[in-house]
Amino acid sequence: MKCIGVPTCRFLDNYRKLEEKMNDLRLRLDDLNVRKQDIESENESEIRRGKMVKKEVEKWLDNVEKMNAEIEKIEQKLVVVSCFSRARLGKLVRKKIEEVKEIHRQGCFSDGVVVDRPPAKGVTLLTSDLEGETDVNNQIWKLLMDDDQVGMIGVCGMGGIGKTTIMKHINNQLLKEDQFRKVIWVTVSKEMNVSKVQEDIARCLKHSLPEGELERATTLNHALERTSYVLILDDVWERFSLSKIGIPDPKPDEQRKVKVVLTSRSKEVCKSMGCKVVQVKPLSKQESMNLFLNHVELEHSVVQDPELKTIVNSIVEKCGGLPLAIVTIAGSMKGVYDIHEWRNALNELCQQVKSVKQWDNEVFECLMFSYNRLADSEIQNCFVYCSLYPEDFPITRRELIEKWIDEGFINGNTRQAMYDRGHSILNKLENNSLLERTQRLGYELSVKMHDVIRDMALSIKDHSRLYVKAGLQLKELPDEREWTTGTFDKVSLMNNSILEIPSHISPKCHNLSTLLLQQRDLGMGLRRFAVTGFKTIPGAFFEHMNGLKALDLSYTNITNLPDSISNLGNLNSLVLRCCYQLRHLPSLAGLKALKKLDLYNTNIDKIPPQMETLENLTYLALQAEGLKELPTGTLPMFSRLQYLATMLQLKGEEGGKLSKLEFLSCIFLDMEEFKKYNSTTGTKWPQNYICSVGSSFSRNGSLFGVEDSFEKPEEHNTLYFVNCDLEEADFAMLPMDLDYFHVEKCDDLKCLSDGTSLFHDVTVCHIWECQGIECVIDLSSSPSYSFKNIEGLVLGKLCNLIELVRVGPTVESPCPVIFSRLTMIDLEKCSRMKKLFSVEMLQGLQNLERLIVEDCQEMEKIIDDNGTRNGSDITSLVLPKLRELSLHSLPRLKTICGNGVMIPTNFLRYLRITECPELRRIPLLLPQLENGEPSIPPFLKRICVKPREWWKSIEWDDPNANVVLSAFVSHVEYF
Repeated sequence: MKCIGVPTCRFLDNYRKLEEKMNDLRLRLDDLNVRKQDIESENESEIRRGKMVKKEVEKWLDNVEKMNAEIEKIEQKLVVVSCFSRARLGKLVRKKIEEVKEIHRQGCFSDGVVVDRPPAKGVTLLTSDLEGETDVNNQIWKLLMDDDQVGMIGVCGMGGIGKTTIMKHINNQLLKEDQFRKVIWVTVSKEMNVSKVQEDIARCLKHSLPEGELERATTLNHALERTSYVLILDDVWERFSLSKIGIPDPKPDEQRKVKVVLTSRSKEVCKSMGCKVVQVKPLSKQESMNLFLNHVELEHSVVQDPELKTIVNSIVEKCGGLPLAIVTIAGSMKGVYDIHEWRNALNELCQQVKSVKQWDNEVFECLMFSYNRLADSEIQNCFVYCSLYPEDFPITRRELIEKWIDEGFINGNTRQAMYDRGHSILNKLENNSLLERTQRLGYELSVKMHDVIRDMALSIKDHSRLYVKAGLQLKELPDEREWTTGTFDKVSLMNNSILEIPSHISPKCHNLSTLLLQQRDLGMGLRRFAVTGFKTIPGAFFEHMNGLKALDLSYTNITNLPDSISNLGNLNSLVLRCCYQLRHLPSLAGLKALKKLDLYNTNIDKIPPQMETLENLTYLALQAEGLKELPTGTLPMFSRLQYLATMLQLKGEEGGKLSKLEFLSCIFLDMEEFKKYNSTTGTKWPQNYICSVGSSFSRNGSLFGVEDSFEKPEEHNTLYFVNCDLEEADFAMLPMDLDYFHVEKCDDLKCLSDGTSLFHDVTVCHIWECQGIECVIDLSSSPSYSFKNIEGLVLGKLCNLIELVRVGPTVESPCPVIFSRLTMIDLEKCSRMKKLFSVEMLQGLQNLERLIVEDCQEMEKIIDDNGTRNGSDITSLVLPKLRELSLHSLPRLKTICGNGVMIPTNFLRYLRITECPELRRIPLLLPQLENGEPSIPPFLKRICVKPREWWKSIEWDDPNANVVLSAFVSHVEYF
């Protein structure tokens, strides 16, 4: 063999060992694909945490896909290889083995597969229309964008003149510009807290800070030095050191652009910090009048009345060009047309401000005019109560109304009547511009007070018995002499970081009616692990508070309550929500007046002693992991109960005896207990409810994560049936106002038609892991109108589901409209489904906005036309309102819809098609330009496709569609 030579030996080796080498290649490719799957799984997990896949990882995944395609071609050649080409193919196989080995080696990403996603540039702030102030706005903008010699800008002017509004507009403008990488907004407030300012800046930069004060400033300084930014520090009251916080000196820098903007009532503060001062001046007469008329909503013809016009001019003049005063007074006069009432308002306003000379006092007096015009002590009390919260703090409407009820400001025979009254009061305060509507955590409707209005509320003489040190990050209680003199009626120390209550303290506060010691609610997901604050309360702490009516200790670290709390015979409300360490409560027998007891998310393992004696209780929230059910006979003792929120198992007969119950969340052990509840109530269900029958809420179940819903039964009309025998259920006894229906692991459910009467008002239906269901609706056994209100349909792990709608031989043609209000369908892991919709069904899906189909291994068609459109020249449009289309892991999907059927993209925002290898056509009808060329859909944000090569293989009805849409294509799965 040596004489043959090396090249000849290799030729023979390639020829003889082709199959052996091919098997080796297959094994190595399998290992490579396993590695690819692991990396893709890791990618998806990290993306959900907000990370971004590295470019090198994306390139590696592309290389793996290309290698798979190349080896697939080799497999095809192997089938037809001739004797003459075996050696050449063997050589190629040998080469690919080395390439696969190299790609596998490159797939060891020791530094991880993801990086942090670039943080958002800033936050778009809610703001009102800007009237006037054009010159000031332009002046600030020029200093920011064009003057590189000015690093610090001070926007000054009296309270209520519009400094914050101007800067909110500029903040939002800056987000559209490219000169700065970050726009950071921080509210400093009167009682400046260095740690809070540091945390707010760090949060905007997506940085974490160490504990030590010096280390925090250093870390923040380094983070800011690496980027260009505008830092807006709103509502600064006193001079402070930028370096103490960790803010670098904003001096001119050729490498990066940095600006710091302060807003302050004090020109001296701005000057002392080296700012270029921009003075915000009052509005002109015409600007003031425009702003007033925009908010008072008077018709133009009405204002033309000479006498009324004179009065309005005089009222606007009294406001002195101050936007806050103008808007607030306009709000208090909204909807008033009577000339006598306008004349009276002017007289009152003149008396209010005639002796005032200082501008700050003038603003207060203008605001006092709006306060006095509330003309209802109940509403005025509710308004002033808001000042007990920290400055610039968003207060949820729900929480505020509950506090007003606790204080006795709102009364009524039913809780719903009190809620309605509370919302009415909030609307009035918002309409009068005394409260500002906002959102907390981005979703829950809330309100907050302008800091000037809060100062005014705290200065009202009739309410001078308030002691407020809220949100100041206090580490210890204020000096006893400050707040325990007996002078104060309400004390608010909420949202601080009080670490300890001294053991010797026994405040002599006989007149104290409200004590708010709750600490910070850090949001869902962080509560259990991040609750801070004092752990114990001294035994004598409550001994001299015999007048106390409302006590809030929520979100604290307390492990027990002292026995002295049992002596609070006048206590109406005791709130201990989310005290996760609370294990023990003393006897509650002495709390005869108690109407509200909130023990939701505590750590108690048995109910408090003598709890059953609380016969006046109207509100009970009770949830603890160590508790499973209430002792027999306890619940019926609370005959006045209106509100019950719990995840304990209730005995149906006992729960049914609570005849005044309006809001309920609970769990029934099984169908038998549920039926007992039904029969005891006589089908008279609470007004709002969320109940689960047979659910253990295990971490592996689809119900895991819905526990938060049980905290607020007033927001739901929901039933969960889990692992139940639905044949035992009498659907006729279920509440007719049910709007969310969830069925899981109920294998006797054949179709929703089994409970036709149940679905008259259901808006969302969720069916999960029910092995007996073959179709969702059987038209041969139920009228279609029963499902006319369903808006959301979620179907998952239904292994025997074959079709959505079964049309029997007796059903008239055309198919009746069924899902006329349906906006969302989510189909997951339904392994036998081959076709989702028929063309006939689509006439009832004109409102569908979201369509998700995932992991359905047999799915072949999304819309089946049964070949009825073959040869037709007419294009049919379907799903006209579709916003999101997501198709994932559908290995046999061949078509979304047949030729001649198109989906308009007028509302399309997201398109996701991943792991659908057989799909070749995306039937999107794009908008057209005047020249007939396709254009970008107006709301489109993202298209996600996988694998990358698949996108290139798509057949388009319009050959230019690919070019138009490619800019939106991503190969990373996140929206």
